[in-house]
Amino acid sequence: MGLGDKISNAAEDAKGKIKEATGKATNDESLEAEGKGDQTKSDVKKAGENIKDAFKS
Repeated sequence: MGLGDKISNAAEDAKGKIKEATGKATNDESLEAEGKGDQTKSDVKKAGENIKDAFKS
């Protein structure tokens, strides 16, 4: 996984956590769900990159 990908994934994960926390604080279920979705997308991308890295070796 390249450094750029790691930074991008970490930023997306952090953005998702902020959205989720804001949604919880404001009782906005839609924003909370959107934040969880952003975190899930980040996790899937990380897993895909880890698989790519495993096959490069």
